[in-house]
Formats: sequence, C-alpha cells, structure tokens
Amino acid sequence: MKIGLDVLGGDFAPDATILGAIMAHRELPASDQIVLIGDREGIISFLKKAQVDPGAFEIVHAPEMIEMDEQPTKAFQNKPNSSISVGFRLLKNNEIDGFCSAGSTGAIVVGSISSVNLVQGIIRPSLPAYLPKESGGTTLLIDVGTNPDPKPDVMYQFGILGSLYARHVFNIAQPRVALLNIGTEEKKGNLTSQIVYQLMKDTKDFCFIGNIEGRDLYTDAADVVVCDGFVGNVVLKQGEAFYEVLRKKGMLDPYFERFNFENYGGSPVLGINSTVVVGHGISNDIAVYNMILLTKEVYNARLSEKIKQALESFPK
Repeated sequence: MKIGLDVLGGDFAPDATILGAIMAHRELPASDQIVLIGDREGIISFLKKAQVDPGAFEIVHAPEMIEMDEQPTKAFQNKPNSSISVGFRLLKNNEIDGFCSAGSTGAIVVGSISSVNLVQGIIRPSLPAYLPKESGGTTLLIDVGTNPDPKPDVMYQFGILGSLYARHVFNIAQPRVALLNIGTEEKKGNLTSQIVYQLMKDTKDFCFIGNIEGRDLYTDAADVVVCDGFVGNVVLKQGEAFYEVLRKKGMLDPYFERFNFENYGGSPVLGINSTVVVGHGISNDIAVYNMILLTKEVYNARLSEKIKQALESFPK
C-alpha cells in the first residue's frame, strides 16, 4: 500500500515527520511505500543529511502549509498547494491508499468531507481516542473533538462507528457501548444525553449497556464510550496532562506509560470513504512513526467498507 504523510503538519515538522517516516520505512515491508508530501528540496536535503537515500520514498511537492489558526474551509480552498490539500487530492485520485497528518484537524475534516466524502448514511465524521484499561485492553472514546455540540442522532451514530471500530480493529466480537454521563440512571444528564439514551436503549445496531460515569472510564466497564466532542476532548487532554505530571514526578509504571499519546500516533477519521488518520499537533518522531503504522492498520481493517455494509439498511 501507499501511505501519504503530511510532512509539514505538526509543531515539530518537518524534522519530526521525516524522522518518523524514516523509522516507519525501516519497519514496513517492501510492498508498502511512504509518500512524503511537502517541500521537495527541504525533504531531500533532510534525508541526505540523515544519510538516507531519497529514493526510498516517493516525494510529492507541496510547498504551502495550513496553519493551525487558519479558518479550515477557507484555508483548504485558498491553499491548493498545501500539504493537506495535495494529500487529499492524491487520496481522492487513488494515488495513495491512506493519508495521515499532524496538521490542522479542522482542515483535515474539511478535506475528508469535501474530497473523499462521507459514507452514505453518516451525518458527521468523528474522531475516536484510546483509553487504557487498568485491567489491560483499551476503551474507545468517541468523539474527541470533531463534533463539540452534536445532535442526538449524530451521537447515536458514534455508537455504530465505535462498535465497528472495536470489532474490526480491537477484534472484540460484541463490543459493549456505553454513554458517558453524570450518573448511571436512565434519566440522568442534560437533555441531549437523555434523548441519546432513549435512541440507544433498544437498538439492534450495537450492544448498548447504558450510562457510565467518568470514574468508570479506565475500568473494564465498557469497550466503547460515547460522548460529545467537547467532553471527549477535555477527557483526552486531562489524561495527557495527568501523564505529564506523573512523568515529571518520576511516578510512572507500565500502566501509566499507556497514557503517553506517542504510543497511539493519532485517531482515524471515522465515517468517510477512505483512510485518514489525524495525529496530535505536538507529535514527535515516535508519534509520527506510530501514526503511519496506525494508518496501515486502519486501512487493512477495511473500516470504510464495513461501515458501508452496516449502513446498507439505512434510509437513503
């Protein structure tokens, strides 16, 4: 397969992204190729200084970068030569099989919707994140930022997307899906949470087990936890901050090391007709390396195809 990498995306680009690509290239089989998308001369110069043959990669020239503070839709349209825009053009034209970037999440979501489109029946794409279970294994938290104020039907679809991801990537035969709330009772929470509960209550689309509270997130209470993107992003960033405090105090053990975002690489954009992975803006070379490997894993899981199959019975 061909994996496109946005070389210019991220706070530590292009050095961290190219170093991560070199690490991934050394591990991936010869049948897989990494396509470096960014400033050609800069990429070649860096590779030569690192004593790596530029011929080991395909390089696509894209000299512009979409900044984190730019309005995503305008930037995507006004910068056709940006690394993100070019990456999505390659993906749309099937010149790469998957695309990954630690750049602007907003621009990546815009590109995902406008270039490769949503799976028919999906209202909004979503981003999941991994939470380590104390007993081992992983809980999928969805959404973590794409949809800060979603409607109930969108959150219902988070349950579908999260369940499919857990089944085909985590290999859990029947993932348990829970709704994050301020109490376990059916009538708890704000109006949106109560409506979502009623939508999920008798569903046949996934295994809904009810509400869970924040204190249950790191237990084996569920395999998929649904929440809006605002809450999910706060939970995710709080976990990262907690890890940093423990690291600075020298209090880490194998479990707490699993909170290190570097180990996960990024989050796939779920609900679109292709494979796109978004990395953390502060990704270093290790995180980029894992982002590339995650892109391969998600592609091999054929998630978009399986999501299409699951939604075949939805009204057109």
